[in-house]
Amino acid sequence: MSQLELKRKSAPENQPLIDFQELEPEESYFRLVSKRFFRHKLAVIGLIMLIIIILAAIFAPWLAPKNPYTISNDFGVSPSSKHWLGTDQVGRDVFSRLIYASRVSLLVGIGAVAIYIVIGTFLGAISGFYGGWIDMLFMRVTDVFMSFPSLMVILVIVSVLGPSLTNIIWILGLLGWPPVARLVRGSVLSLKQMDYVKAGTALGLSSWRILFLHILPNALAPILVNATFGMAGAIIMEASLSFLGLGVQPPTASWGNMLTDAQSLTVLTEQPWLWVPPGLMIVIAVLSINFIGDGLRDAMDPKSLK
Repeated sequence: MSQLELKRKSAPENQPLIDFQELEPEESYFRLVSKRFFRHKLAVIGLIMLIIIILAAIFAPWLAPKNPYTISNDFGVSPSSKHWLGTDQVGRDVFSRLIYASRVSLLVGIGAVAIYIVIGTFLGAISGFYGGWIDMLFMRVTDVFMSFPSLMVILVIVSVLGPSLTNIIWILGLLGWPPVARLVRGSVLSLKQMDYVKAGTALGLSSWRILFLHILPNALAPILVNATFGMAGAIIMEASLSFLGLGVQPPTASWGNMLTDAQSLTVLTEQPWLWVPPGLMIVIAVLSINFIGDGLRDAMDPKSLK
C-alpha cells in the first residue's frame, strides 16, 4: 500500500491529504545555477584567482611598492628585498610593472568582449527573429568576416592605424562578433517557437518587446559562456600583439610587452625574472577565465539542472 493510500485512510475526512507547509519551495534558477557552479572546484579556484587579479588591478597604486615608470640606477638586478622581482634593463621595478600590467590585460579583455557581445547579440537576434532576406544578408556578412584569417587582418589593421590600447580594444571588438552572432541566431531560432512567444504575439506585444524582453533573457546562458572564453582569447591576443611590438607600447606596462625582453638569449638563460612572472600571469589569468567558463557552461546546461 502506498504512502498516499495510508495517509488517506488515517487522515480525517476534513483534513487535506497534502500538507503544503511540509513542501519545500522551488529553488530559483539563479540559486540553482550558483549551487551547481560552486560545486565545480576548478571554476571556484578560477573565480578566486580572477578576483585577486581584479583587486590587484584596482588597488595597484597602493599595492605596487615602486612607481612602475621610474627609472633607477639598478639595471637588470636580480630579485631582492629592495626589488621583489628584480628590475628590467632600464631599472624599472618588475613587480610594480606586473601589477599595473594587469589593468591593461583586464581592460582589453572586458572592453573588446563588451563591444563584440553587443554587436553580435544585436545582429544575431535580429537575424534569427525576423528571418527572410534580413537573415540571409546578416549571415552572408558574418560568413565574409569569418572567412578571413583573423590574426593577419588584425596585424594589417594595427599596422595601418598604429599600435595603441584603444585601437587594440576596438579592433578586437569589431572583428570578434561573428561567432556570437551565429550563436545568438541559433538560440533565437529555437526560442521563437516556444509557446510563450506565440502567446505574446497573440496578445499583441510588439516584436521588439518579445525579442529583447522575452527571448534574449532566455538566451543569456550561451552568451555569458562565450563572453568568458572570449575574454581569455582577447588577453592572449593583446599579449601576442604587444610581444610583437604592435600592441600596447612602452612605457605603459603590459604582460605582452614585458615578455619582449625574452627575445634575447641572455635574458632567457640568465634573467628569468624578466619573463617568467608576466608569462605566469598570462597563464593564470587565461586558465582562471577558462575554468570559470567551464563552470558556467556546466551550471547553465538545461539537461543537467536538477
